[in-house]
Amino acid sequence: MAAVNILWQPTNPGQLTPPSTSPSHSNFNSDIIHTDCYHNNSTNRIAIKSKWAAVPRRALTKVRAKFSPLPSQMLPESSISSGGKSSWIQDNSACGDNFVHNGHRQGPIHSRFPTAPAEVSSVKDLFDFICSGPLLDKFGLTTEKVAESIDKWLLYGSKLCRLFQLDELYMTEPQKVRIYHYYVPVFLWCEDEISQHMSTFNEGEDIPPLVIGFSAPQGCGKTTLVFALDYLFRITGRKTATLSIDDFYLTAESQAKLRESNSGNALLEFRGNAGSHDLSLSVETLTALSKLTKEGLKMKLPRYDKSAHNGRGDRADPSTWPEVEGPLTAVLFEGWMLGFKPVPAETVKAVDPQLETVNKNLEAYYDVWDRFVNSWIIIKIQDPNYVFRWRLQAEIAMRADGNPGMSDEEVMDFVSRYLPAYKAYLPTLYAEGPKGSDPKHVLVIEIDEGRNPILGC
Repeated sequence: MAAVNILWQPTNPGQLTPPSTSPSHSNFNSDIIHTDCYHNNSTNRIAIKSKWAAVPRRALTKVRAKFSPLPSQMLPESSISSGGKSSWIQDNSACGDNFVHNGHRQGPIHSRFPTAPAEVSSVKDLFDFICSGPLLDKFGLTTEKVAESIDKWLLYGSKLCRLFQLDELYMTEPQKVRIYHYYVPVFLWCEDEISQHMSTFNEGEDIPPLVIGFSAPQGCGKTTLVFALDYLFRITGRKTATLSIDDFYLTAESQAKLRESNSGNALLEFRGNAGSHDLSLSVETLTALSKLTKEGLKMKLPRYDKSAHNGRGDRADPSTWPEVEGPLTAVLFEGWMLGFKPVPAETVKAVDPQLETVNKNLEAYYDVWDRFVNSWIIIKIQDPNYVFRWRLQAEIAMRADGNPGMSDEEVMDFVSRYLPAYKAYLPTLYAEGPKGSDPKHVLVIEIDEGRNPILGC
């Protein structure tokens, strides 16, 4: 089949930041995605493995009927970097050429391409690739259903390529996996959750926004996922607000008091674990967001400045907080410990005796966070030690870019303050789900060390 351009054309890479029509939050403080880029050097084409030996002729006919060839348009030569192994996306708040989005200074998004790009040769190639995604079975999607909605898949994929400055016709397999096996299907799942949520209200009733909770370990790409979903929501005309549990950290003054009252407990020396958050601010914020059901209703979203006080952090000045306006369709709420619940004392003692106080503090967290969440996305990892390797990758990348970064020893010390909680609470989260959650509205996605989905649970 002749090569055709089936996707929308890329725009000026300098204009790829999301529109500001709906103020929301994307905090690229530590997430960084590294994925090996590899290809078949003999053919310069990436091998696409489909779980279907053949695409049903009727489905393929539907796909072909939706699209006609468009002229090819490549990204500028300067946007392509050579090298067999490189990062898929780097987002680093310490970079010198940061951009400002919704009140936060953020690192640039870099997209690096292989010397010999992989060709997207036809509608059928991309259709096969989409249908080979590991999450489709979880969603009950067949080749026929994908064919019926292929225009959405390609539109959303095209928009994300523009957002992340990827060339739609020359993507590496890791790039295609991240777009078409992960971000787009998760967005479609969220859309379905919103539809179900809205269907429970009568015509004319105020519909509060659906709160989608994202629980995922640090460094696994949850912030980038939320950023992508928020962008897709806004380009489809939906108003959303994004929050992180980081936004609810105690002020520097209150954090100092917590440290003094727990002298000797390394897990509460710095912000992070249960006990270091302003729970009343959480309730106030999430309650107010649930009431943004009409045009003209506005509120400001709290933000936290991790760079304040030489890295100790402090709540950002309220004058800098972004404003969000109703009616909101969804609230995207993410955090590394969202959904954690207390476990028996003997369990935490076996992990780390210092965790006992954290476990006690965690008892209050359901009422201030989890009870507000309607739908859950749980990013599951096989080994908590991935967090150390991911954080180490981030710091190495920062140093390689000429920016200050933690040493390997400092990374180990930083991550060691979180690992006890992962080891104590992740098994229960994966086995039982968050407290009060409805299994019908919980999506568990297992990812590998490269941060790509391997199983829809």
